[in-house]
Amino acid sequence: MSNEVQQGSKSIRGNRSEWAWTAFAVIVVAALGIAAWHFVVKLFDLPKLLLPTPWQVAEAGWQHRDVLLKSGWITLWTATVSLFVAVIIGGAVSILFSQSRLLRRALFPYVVFLQTVPIVAIAPLLVIWSGYEFRTAVIATVIICLFPIVNNVTTGLTSVRPEHNDLLRMYGATRWQRLCRVQIPTAIPFLVLGARISSGLAVIGAIVAEFFVSNGADYEGLGAVMTGWQARTMTDALMAALAVSTLLGLILFGGVNLLSRLFLKRYLLVN
Repeated sequence: MSNEVQQGSKSIRGNRSEWAWTAFAVIVVAALGIAAWHFVVKLFDLPKLLLPTPWQVAEAGWQHRDVLLKSGWITLWTATVSLFVAVIIGGAVSILFSQSRLLRRALFPYVVFLQTVPIVAIAPLLVIWSGYEFRTAVIATVIICLFPIVNNVTTGLTSVRPEHNDLLRMYGATRWQRLCRVQIPTAIPFLVLGARISSGLAVIGAIVAEFFVSNGADYEGLGAVMTGWQARTMTDALMAALAVSTLLGLILFGGVNLLSRLFLKRYLLVN
């Protein structure tokens, strides 16, 4: 028992050390990037309108902190709802695809089509069909998030090991039992992978959708705020908003990782 405790404590210390070194490396790279940014601005004497210094961006972010917090929350909520809807729809579509090879061959190209068509081409049509509403931003974002989830989950559902299929057939398992007992547990790591990819796309999709939705409504997401600041050439505030959007992507990605470790840990390939 004491050996197991010692090994567990060593593992915890090792994980903490790894996290500490990772955090240190990230901070060093960020510091070097900010220093290089500041050096370039000063070296070439660039105007604030073209490229502000990191300090000027920080000042603009603090000056507009209330707007950034409010608009960032709206964009984060849009991205979160869209990601959740994409997981539900993508999981259901993937289950259908896994049960019928003919259906998968007939419909999967249209899922790819959603990924290849630029959202800036779809968004104006969605505004016409759905209006300048929150739901329009969600629909546009779901379209962007859907492909990674459908692609990964379908791969997971159809990658059951042959010996497992043979064992289930030998015991006379029904299609529903095969799906619940083997296919879905096998596909969960693929679902988490797809959700991780889509978490970043969700923030991008929400901001792009807000560029269009904000034109005809009182919509105050990051995309709407950035559109207004771009019209007034507020470069420092725009870069502050860009930093906030990056933070939102990290928050959503971290949320997916946290939920997967809390509720799906025993299914994941790597704990």
